[in-house]
Amino acid sequence: MSAHGHVDLGHTVAGWTGTGIALLGFIGAGLAVCAAWIPGIWIGLAVVAAAGITTWLLHLAGWGKPSGPRPEAEWDWRTRDTTARAGHADCLGCRVSGPRRGIAAAPRPRSAVSLPAADSSA
Repeated sequence: MSAHGHVDLGHTVAGWTGTGIALLGFIGAGLAVCAAWIPGIWIGLAVVAAAGITTWLLHLAGWGKPSGPRPEAEWDWRTRDTTARAGHADCLGCRVSGPRRGIAAAPRPRSAVSLPAADSSA
């Protein structure tokens, strides 16, 4: 059990890949700042932008995760999301990827959930 409890933190191939590429971009840009090499700063920032695009494309290919918790059987970071082809509900990345996914991933009305009353005996 981790310090965060028994929860799905969403470690996925898309997340790890994007994080790794972004880290390389930030390191490159930081070294370019130290060396006062202006083109290197822009190259590093371009690598960071490429990390975001790579993460998004991997998410669309099923290597990311939908919003919210997943079943415990799908917590392994190498588990591919088979529902990604149709788009995830409440997922901005799926909605901007095209009309077919946008329709499938359009936000659905949420049901009303009753919350317990706040304890006012403080």
